[in-house]
Amino acid sequence: MSPVVHALPAIPRELYPFQGRHIDVNGHRVHVLDEGRGPAVLMVHGNPTWSFYWRRLVLALRDDHRVIAPDHVGCGLSDKPPPEAYPYTLRRRVDDLEAMVEALAPEGPLTLVLHDWGGMIGMAWAARHPERVGRLVLLNTAAFPLPPEKPLPFTLRLVRDTALGAWLVTRLNAFARGAVHLAVTRRLPRDVARAYLAPYDSPANRVATLRFVQDIPLGPGDPGYEIVAETEAALARFRDTPTLICWGERDFVFDEAFLRGWRERLPGAEVHRFPRAGHYVLEDAHELIVPLVREWLADTAPRPPGSGA
Repeated sequence: MSPVVHALPAIPRELYPFQGRHIDVNGHRVHVLDEGRGPAVLMVHGNPTWSFYWRRLVLALRDDHRVIAPDHVGCGLSDKPPPEAYPYTLRRRVDDLEAMVEALAPEGPLTLVLHDWGGMIGMAWAARHPERVGRLVLLNTAAFPLPPEKPLPFTLRLVRDTALGAWLVTRLNAFARGAVHLAVTRRLPRDVARAYLAPYDSPANRVATLRFVQDIPLGPGDPGYEIVAETEAALARFRDTPTLICWGERDFVFDEAFLRGWRERLPGAEVHRFPRAGHYVLEDAHELIVPLVREWLADTAPRPPGSGA
């Protein structure tokens, strides 16, 4: 089992009032929120967030649901192994999620709540286990290749493809620091911004935030592209799965082109657009989204693929 790089950061309990636990996942300690009882809801975060992103939704759902929200290896309060001890690839992320679900919730339908890279990871897992997916909640994410009309933004290409970008992320924490300003449309309170940044407090603890970007597959020659293509092909199996899409319209990465992609692939999805919200849509529009998700779950029965009407 890999060592923890540093002592866990202190997050104010008034912001993050949870007693998480660590489980072994493929040889590394993964931090998981496991709150409440009832139908299982699995929340999968992206980069550079962690389970802190889901805090309000966890609190809103845990009275009626069992909410499981892991931190990916290298993120949040999970182990942060060096790159020689962990591959930091999409395939390994999906394998880890698979092992975690098998350990914590091996039976019954799951509701997946997915954001950013969590959409690709979560839907790749779903493609392996479609019979387990009862409902989908999608927040500014993707599970298909970059739309043809959508170039990779300059900031992401800088990090993905240049030594300067890698240096800015690992030495200055530029990716996580930039996100707490650029991924929202209304200023985050200082303590909230600090909580987002707390797990990434040294170059050694920023490997994941860099490698997530470096691992973005743009074409068939890139590692992970095969998984993206396979997952896209599998999305047709979820056309009848109850799906709620909550979309921040002021996201410069997951923009209108990605939303069109979802609507084409899952035409039955219920879509709610938030014109004033950015990429961290749960920060910008939580007053609207949290009750919306809670009510939608209460009114919508899980229906795994192939289960009938």
